[in-house]
Amino acid sequence: MQDLEFGAGLWMFQQFVDRYASDAYGPPVDTLAAIERAAAVGELKPLDINYPFAGDSVTIAKVRAVLERTGLRAHAITPHLYMREFQLGSFTNPDAALRQKAVDLGKRAVEVAQELGAKYVKFWPGQDGYDYPFQVDYARIWDYQVSGVRAVAEAAPAMQFAIEYKLKEPRVHMLFGTAARTLLAIEDIGVDNVGIVLDLGHAFFAKETPADVLQLVSRRGKLVSVEVNDNWREWDDDMTVGSVHLIETLEFLYGLRQINWAGPILLDQFPFREDPIQAAQSSIQTIRALYGVLDRLDLSALRAAQDHHDSLAAQRLVLDTLLGPGAGKGKG
Repeated sequence: MQDLEFGAGLWMFQQFVDRYASDAYGPPVDTLAAIERAAAVGELKPLDINYPFAGDSVTIAKVRAVLERTGLRAHAITPHLYMREFQLGSFTNPDAALRQKAVDLGKRAVEVAQELGAKYVKFWPGQDGYDYPFQVDYARIWDYQVSGVRAVAEAAPAMQFAIEYKLKEPRVHMLFGTAARTLLAIEDIGVDNVGIVLDLGHAFFAKETPADVLQLVSRRGKLVSVEVNDNWREWDDDMTVGSVHLIETLEFLYGLRQINWAGPILLDQFPFREDPIQAAQSSIQTIRALYGVLDRLDLSALRAAQDHHDSLAAQRLVLDTLLGPGAGKGKG
């Protein structure tokens, strides 16, 4: 079986809040305690860490120390571009001072990434977009978004940046909503060090075919990182991997093999009512099992079916591999 490395967004081990349980699910968890929880999973190494850190007394030195002690490492730094102060947008805010504050926060995240040895800084500008018809000038906020990302990326040409697109939430319409729109934005940004974080659940949510957009992003050399989870395709539920879309998840993992993906696979989950350590372990177990299915899949037979666009032959092959010989056959 392929040698796999797993990581996670650190938020998976912190406090969860929704608009109904305003007092949150569980007590606050600072960044240091969340790293300890992540270490308890047993199979995680790289972490995507939010900045500013959670906890009043948490410093870069303390984060570095707990990472070293637990054997984990910073893989990405994600600045808080989506908090309440940016409720009208971060890079797209109508207030020029707040747009500059978002740029400054991005530049500070670069410094944190450099100090912790992270591979990239991730942009998830969840407040950049709109909610109502006629609310914004679409061309203007697109230009604001593009110029904001460019300002941060140009200031640190040696640092890799990555945009994680999402269709909606918290804004009803986010500007970086799909893979194709984000690729167009990167083209407009016009620098070499900005790519994409492809979140499997966000592709489901955007009604994309994950394995398809994986190829789309990869063939343009813009795939920086991969995050996995699952949902019911109507909301970003961030459930355990393969819990709803098992076959499409299998196809996505097959796509990772096709592009020779050698990077880690990061979990992006919100286990509101589940134990986060067990939820992470469950996803890892599922991913390993699905890679085992890929090891058994007859690739020559699959290619033959695909050469003829033979959907039934391809489905029979996959079902037989998943469920056992003959599982994909009908009567007769």
